[in-house]
Amino acid sequence: MKKLLIISSNSIHVFNYINLVRDYFDDIHLITNTVEDKFDYGEIKISYTEFSFRKPLDFYKSIGFVKQIIKNENPTVIHVHQLGTHAFLTLMANKKTNIPSVYTAWGSDVLQNPETGYFYKKTLTYILRHAKYFTSDSTFMAEVMNKIAGKKLNTLIANFGINIDNTEGIEKQNIFYSNRQLKSLYRIDKIIEGFARFVNEENPTDWKLIIGAEGEDKQALIELAEKLNIQKQVEFVGWLEKEQNSHYYNIAKYYISIPESDATSISLLEAMAAGCVPILSNLPANREWVDDGINGIIVSDLSQNYIKKAFTVDYKTATEINKKIIAEHGTKEANRKKFIHLYEQIITQTI
Repeated sequence: MKKLLIISSNSIHVFNYINLVRDYFDDIHLITNTVEDKFDYGEIKISYTEFSFRKPLDFYKSIGFVKQIIKNENPTVIHVHQLGTHAFLTLMANKKTNIPSVYTAWGSDVLQNPETGYFYKKTLTYILRHAKYFTSDSTFMAEVMNKIAGKKLNTLIANFGINIDNTEGIEKQNIFYSNRQLKSLYRIDKIIEGFARFVNEENPTDWKLIIGAEGEDKQALIELAEKLNIQKQVEFVGWLEKEQNSHYYNIAKYYISIPESDATSISLLEAMAAGCVPILSNLPANREWVDDGINGIIVSDLSQNYIKKAFTVDYKTATEINKKIIAEHGTKEANRKKFIHLYEQIITQTI
């Protein structure tokens, strides 16, 4: 009987991951720190405990709580998502039982948090030096992990994958689509300014920028569009459910995502699969998916008319390349096989 114990904060990414590997295991138990009723996990068991260091006594109790679950259930594999305090907690709880454990890095754990303070960097360094098996959604992030650890880690490159919709018969429209959160990291203001530059220089009255997200900067961004006199060509459609989000991927010709920092974005993969030509910030993880000028645009200078540059890419060729890339490396089935193979290797201890 194969049992999986997942330890993670509660999020859509963990929900999607559980559904990705659910059929491989006979039993799945999620330990998390927050209740999230909007996710239907089905019949899997869910337990709650404290992950934060801010309450040292509660954190110490959480180590004992997780240790007891490990002892009672004897999982085949433990999988921790995000390399934060709950990863440190798991290392402490699993120190004596030594059940095979996988630690999946998300972008913020490795690319952002260590820069915010000494504590975060020391915690991450400890995790990287003491855990044995890792996964990362980009080669670049895996290399950063190696550098922090001071050694070459055993890291599988895999993402959580996407489903490919049937887009046959759906007509593309003159739309640039952006669905990253409306907060400073994602630089939506620079997207609006870039679109305004494009509108002012090219006067393309039939093009629209659709912004499908929510966030703390929303009102300021609406006011920016008004200030730049492009409000008639910019639509803020708010937070979208999966079907609505897919609709905009399917009708948009271009997808724009220019965050300051990022690992592989699932939204990028979804956009590529739907036939959008991506316009992306110059980040290593983005360059693993897009060859500048061939199947998308990598933006180095946000002060230039980078949207105009996107029209130099052969649209038909770019979309064909992107769909092939996603079919080979971005689907749920392709990545499920990677994770299952890793589980089988560590279960049999053949790595």
